[in-house]
Amino acid sequence: MKKIVLSLALASSLFSCNSVKNLNTSNVSQAATLLSSLSSNSTVQQISTLFNLLDTNNDEAISSTEAIGSVAENFNVLDTDSSSSLNLTELTGLLDLLK
Repeated sequence: MKKIVLSLALASSLFSCNSVKNLNTSNVSQAATLLSSLSSNSTVQQISTLFNLLDTNNDEAISSTEAIGSVAENFNVLDTDSSSSLNLTELTGLLDLLK
């Protein structure tokens, strides 16, 4: 229940930010829910789904403005090539942070 409340709080706070006004709110909500459910037992498939939900402009990368939650909090750690964006391989590094 705590994760659901936190997900809803995160989603609602994101909706009020100017940088995400044009995002598909359904995708952001789904991404927030998926992100809150990730654990050390999560799979690459779940990370791939999260990647697709966060990549709102479909450019095969997640920018810092597209990142939410623990992805945003750990963006610089995950961005191993310092390109200011995350590819799918870099996002799978989130699994290591969950262990």
